[in-house]
Amino acid sequence: MIDPDEAMTFDLAPIAMWIEDFSGVKAIFDGWRAEGVTDLRAFLAEDVSRVMACSQRIRVLKVNRRTLELFEAENQAHLVANLHLVFRGDMLQSHINELGQLWDGRTAFSSNAVNYTLSGRRLDIQLRGSVLPGYEESLGKVLLTTEDVTVREAARRAEQESRRYAEGIFEHSPVSLWVEDFSRVKVLLDSVRDRGILDFRVFTDVHPEFVRQCMSEIRVIDINQATLDLFRAPDKQTLLRRLADVLRDDMEPHFREQLVELWNNNLFHHREVVNYALDGSKRFVLMQFSVLPGHEDDWSLVQVALTDITARKKAEAYLEYLGKHDVLTKLHNRAFYMDELNRMERKSLRPVSIVIIDLNGLKTTNDLLGHDAGDALLRRLGEVLNEAVSPPNHAARIGGDEFALLMPGADEAAVEATLENIDRLLTINNQYYSNAVLTVSIGAATIRAGEAVSDLVKRADAEMYAQKKIYYSTQANRRRS
Repeated sequence: MIDPDEAMTFDLAPIAMWIEDFSGVKAIFDGWRAEGVTDLRAFLAEDVSRVMACSQRIRVLKVNRRTLELFEAENQAHLVANLHLVFRGDMLQSHINELGQLWDGRTAFSSNAVNYTLSGRRLDIQLRGSVLPGYEESLGKVLLTTEDVTVREAARRAEQESRRYAEGIFEHSPVSLWVEDFSRVKVLLDSVRDRGILDFRVFTDVHPEFVRQCMSEIRVIDINQATLDLFRAPDKQTLLRRLADVLRDDMEPHFREQLVELWNNNLFHHREVVNYALDGSKRFVLMQFSVLPGHEDDWSLVQVALTDITARKKAEAYLEYLGKHDVLTKLHNRAFYMDELNRMERKSLRPVSIVIIDLNGLKTTNDLLGHDAGDALLRRLGEVLNEAVSPPNHAARIGGDEFALLMPGADEAAVEATLENIDRLLTINNQYYSNAVLTVSIGAATIRAGEAVSDLVKRADAEMYAQKKIYYSTQANRRRS
């Protein structure tokens, strides 16, 4: 006989409760064991209809009031008649776990499951079951509770989705992303501040080792695929193990400036820096640093974004090169030459020498053989002068067939040595191109006391034209003879 108080407790319990008869399931289990089934979970996973067969053999003996409310049933008969609406879809997979626990001989089991109300509303359920005393062999009475955890599970799924979204953005970002821990760097900066240091830039001038110490205290938490691609690393472990190959040479001065930003409490800043890929190639990157929200007090979570600007830097360098160089000969151009003349005029460095060089016969070559042949002569002379001249001296193409050597600090002896070297290189070059001999007219001058650089150029130019006049006179005589 059922105790009235127990019956009332069951009916008024604040959680949905069921008393069910699993003896039909026990009979199916016995048959499968006789057939040699040992791994029930794998056996059920092979054919979900076997799960359905077990579910259909369960008989509902009693449910409480909370069960009817949860599943929107008018009474127990209404609920039992529509159990196919309650236990469907996702429920069959979770039911494998419950059946597996009973198969293993456990008298208490639990699982997360999915049920549906009679109106079709999805419920996330925390299911717990216990075989009642005296029914361990037959499974004739099993008490089950179904706690509605839909709100909790929805929040968990939302959190998982949010995490997957954030991880997806991080991992698949086309920009190199680093998540780092700067908390130890903050401790070091705070310790310096506590010592009464006010001018941090002066402090790092006196103690450059402090910058290196701060660099060594950064802990990398994670990096994304774009980072591996940027630095040509096969995997994260390899890149993190070889960070010293990435952050080297020019990086220390850049990091010092970053520390100055942090000292001034600028937790969001950017700058252009130089890193290196693992193959040794240089990477110019725009580094954007930000302390993530909620970590402003300890800097334990920061994000560093590196945008590869190597192509842009190369383009800028090439444009700068074009602004100062002649593309055909690879020498400096007239704009560079004029700037250098003005600089030499302003500087007090003396002596200063100028050499003016004119390529003989360029017009004749262009007229008879075409401009390609003339360009070949210009390129050859460019090669000779590039090899003959080194800083602080400079060679420039200042006109169609006219070149100049700027020689700050060079006296007559230095000029003479340079001209001998040019003559030697021309001889060697002409041995390779005997059918197109390269000849030049040269004028050289070294500045006199009180002489302007512009007048120095005129003297060198006049000497060059004098030589050129002799060259053409000689050529004319040869043609007449």
